[in-house]
Amino acid sequence: MAKDNLDNPLTHLVHLARDHVPPMHPAGRPFVLGLAGAALVGRRVWRPLGTAAALATAATALFFREPRRVPPNLPGAVAAAADGTVSVVDEAVPPAEIGTALGAAPGTALGTAPGTALGTAELRPVPRVSVFLSVFDVHVQRAPVTGTVRAVAYRPGKFLSADLDKASEDNERNTVLLTTRGGHDVVIVQIAGLVARRIVCDARPQQRLEIGQTYGLIRFGSRVDVYLPHASTVLVRPGQRTVGGETVIGKLPAAPEHQRG
Repeated sequence: MAKDNLDNPLTHLVHLARDHVPPMHPAGRPFVLGLAGAALVGRRVWRPLGTAAALATAATALFFREPRRVPPNLPGAVAAAADGTVSVVDEAVPPAEIGTALGAAPGTALGTAPGTALGTAELRPVPRVSVFLSVFDVHVQRAPVTGTVRAVAYRPGKFLSADLDKASEDNERNTVLLTTRGGHDVVIVQIAGLVARRIVCDARPQQRLEIGQTYGLIRFGSRVDVYLPHASTVLVRPGQRTVGGETVIGKLPAAPEHQRG
């Protein structure tokens, strides 16, 4: 019986799909099911319409793919939070709403250890790596480091093209602050783009995320910014391709003095 199943061409295709087609993020299921239903109805009405709907179903399933990744096993490594192309490597101030979410006074900065007053440091730029995602890239976001979520902050905004510099400031965005065991703050910002109109974030305060773990998704073209702590080493440059959860984009500095020993 088992041999008959393996000899069945349809069963063989199913096995090939399971082995080679990436799994789909749950956020994509309603879209894929809706289009699949439209394909079935369209096929009864007019065969070309059903074919077009079937192709749209396959394209949508491909867009929401969540391939398995092997995160780097290197001390202090910061992995890319998304697949795409590095568009900006610079220094910038992390989004102010994260400080507000933590209960800090306006004008204060990140970078303090858990359990200490956030407002003891001056607001200043930190290393930033921005990755632009085209509609052809994997659109799930992954934790760049292992750490505890200290805050999640959403801010509505515009829907400018995500490859513009001002998109980081003006566009709708969702910001997550992760603090590593060594006391380093790493900020990840999901930024909506010209086509993207929906940011999905499953991260919650006090949740522990492992490096490479999927925590969210942006529907269609978008951008993801990662802010590293002061004195971090950036290991990528503009134009370089990144693989979310695998490409090492930077290295954290030594642990703060109060965390050593």
